Amino acid sequence: MLDRLAEHAGLEFVGAILKPGVWARDQVVSSWNNYLDLVGVREENEALREQVRTLSQQVQVASEERAELARLRALLELEPPEGWRPLGARVVANRLGPQAALESAIISRGYYSGAGPGTPVVTHEGVVGRVYRAGPYTATVLLLTDPGSRMAVLSAVNRTSGILVGTGPRGLLEMKYVPQNARIEVGELVLTSGLEGAFPKGVPVARVESVSQSDLSLFQTVYASPLADLEALEEVLLLERPPVQPGARTLPLPTVNATQGVGPGTGRGNATSGHGGAHVQPVSPVQSGQQGTRALRPQSTPPASQAPAPQPSAQQPGRLPGNRQ
Repeated sequence: MLDRLAEHAGLEFVGAILKPGVWARDQVVSSWNNYLDLVGVREENEALREQVRTLSQQVQVASEERAELARLRALLELEPPEGWRPLGARVVANRLGPQAALESAIISRGYYSGAGPGTPVVTHEGVVGRVYRAGPYTATVLLLTDPGSRMAVLSAVNRTSGILVGTGPRGLLEMKYVPQNARIEVGELVLTSGLEGAFPKGVPVARVESVSQSDLSLFQTVYASPLADLEALEEVLLLERPPVQPGARTLPLPTVNATQGVGPGTGRGNATSGHGGAHVQPVSPVQSGQQGTRALRPQSTPPASQAPAPQPSAQQPGRLPGNRQ
C-alpha cells in the first residue's frame, strides 16, 4: 500500500517538475513555426502584390486598346465620297500653350504618304480641318476653330450657303455671308458644299447654335459648334483627292495682256481698250537660242511712228496718193 502511494506520489512529483519544461518547449516550437509561417506569408504577399500590379497594368492597356479599337471601328464605318481615298493618321502633337500662333495639330503623315497641303482631315464625327503645311513624314493640320480657317458650307435642310470661319480656341464657328432673307434654323446641320473641290460635298461640319438678324447689316449673324471634338483628337482620316482622269478636259491657260496682266488678250486694237497690246505666241527652244527654257514671248504691234512709209505711186513719180500740186 505504501509502495503504491509512494509510486503515485513520485510520478506526480516528476510530472509537476517536467510539465513547465514541456510547456516551454511547446511554446518555443510553436513560435518558431509561426515565424516560419509569417516569413512564407510575407513572401507570398509580395508575390501577390506584384501580380496585382502586373494585372492592373494589363487591364489599363486593355482598356486603352479597347477604346482605340472603338475609335478605329468608328473611323472605318465612315464611307468617303466616291473617288476620295481615305488615309489613316495619328495625332502626335496638339496646339501647345494658350499663345500658340495657330489652332493646329500635327499628324503622322507627310507629303510622302499622301498628306499634301490642302488635304481634308475628318473623323467619324465630322470635319476637323485641312492640312496647312506638310513635311516629308509629318504635317500640320489647321483646325476649324482657327481664325484663318475658311470653308464653303451649306445648311442641310434649307440649303443656305455661307462661309464658315473660326473664332479662336474652344470658340464657336461663325457662318458668314448668309443673306437676311435666307432661311436657316437653330439645330440644323451644316455640311461642306464641295465648291472648288477643296472638300467632298455633304460631309457634316457643325450644328447651328444661334441665328440673329440686324438692321445694320445685309447678312444674318449665325454661329455653329463643330461636331468633332477638336480637343481630344487621337486618330483622324485624310481624304485624298481623286486623280485626274486621262483625257479629261481642262480649262485653257489665260493669255498675257500688255496693259492689264493676265486677261483675254486678242492681239488687236489699241493699248487702252484692254483687248489689245501684246499677245502670246509659243516659241520653240531652238528658235529662242540660249533662252530655251522660255515658253512664251510677247509680240506687240509697232506704234504709228515706226510704221513704214507708203511707197510712191508708179504712175506719178515723186507724188504721194492724196497730195495735190
